[in-house]
Amino acid sequence: MALLFAFAIAGCGKRRPPLPPVERVQQRTELLSGVQRGNRVVLNWPAPLRNAPDESVQSIRRIDVYRLAEKPTAPLPLTEEEFAARSTLIGSVTYDQIKDATDTLTYTDTLELAGEPTRLRYAIRYVNASEQRAAFSNFLLIEPSVRVAKPPTLMSTGKEISEDAITIAWQPPDSNIDGSTPVNLLGYNVYRLDESQSEVSQNPINSSLVSGTEYVDRNFRFGENYRFVVRSVSLGTDGAQVESLNSNTLSVSPRDIFAPSAPASITIAAAPGRLSIFFPANPESDVAGYEIYRSTDPDLPKERWTKVTPAPLTKTTFVDENVEPAKRYYYFIKAIDQAGNISAPSEVVSESVP
Repeated sequence: MALLFAFAIAGCGKRRPPLPPVERVQQRTELLSGVQRGNRVVLNWPAPLRNAPDESVQSIRRIDVYRLAEKPTAPLPLTEEEFAARSTLIGSVTYDQIKDATDTLTYTDTLELAGEPTRLRYAIRYVNASEQRAAFSNFLLIEPSVRVAKPPTLMSTGKEISEDAITIAWQPPDSNIDGSTPVNLLGYNVYRLDESQSEVSQNPINSSLVSGTEYVDRNFRFGENYRFVVRSVSLGTDGAQVESLNSNTLSVSPRDIFAPSAPASITIAAAPGRLSIFFPANPESDVAGYEIYRSTDPDLPKERWTKVTPAPLTKTTFVDENVEPAKRYYYFIKAIDQAGNISAPSEVVSESVP
């Protein structure tokens, strides 16, 4: 009876309004990575998922970034509680940055480098609108180098563009970022941005470090607009390569103003009522066709010769049937490329009609 009475009392209590559901905080990321670049550490991690209802980007109001400076000899194992107690909140990625991100988020930490060796330990965590914090991400450990070369200075010579190359030249740095010399320099990395890119890509266009102070880029297209930046590369902690900050930007807009070479090795075969002209294709890949000119007077100024091809000839043979027997005809050929550039005249060749 006593047990039944207790249940009865509990059932007669006042009904309370339902509690609001507890908002979930997105799970921690374990893909925090980063590199030193000059006097900065650039952190990267995947943008939050947008297609999981309980972990959507709308539930995240910001991402906090933490840093702990410790001696390089400090023990590597560290609990989340120890990191939370000893680390410093150095900044946040805002909601607007999160919702606009497509695949990767970044945060840049500018360092005040001193001569004392230091190991930096970074972690991030998501925070929702209720100020609930997720667990910390993985720890990223970086031992920044103080003696990192300054960036080079790109020079505009006005002669960067040739028919088959863009040549970028620069002045080397005169010191390291801490003002020390000699310059800690292994070489350079060159980066190219096209019109669709707003930020420098992760991979340079050079396959190995550039040792000199210029780079020849042959993988480009006329009609495109490009921007180039170059970074110095220094020897960092434990033999790692450390890039400088970006150099100044050099904009290059290559336009095809280069005429193809004049056609060569032209031969003529005569037959009754016709002359057949043969020649090898030009070596340039952008040749669109050929124009053939004729005259019966070899001394006539070339601008007054008759063009016998109303449209550019796309073949390397031509049969001229508008000829008279026992007459000698003289010909020269010009090549025209896809940009409308026209070559110089070829050598003049001639033949008589049987």
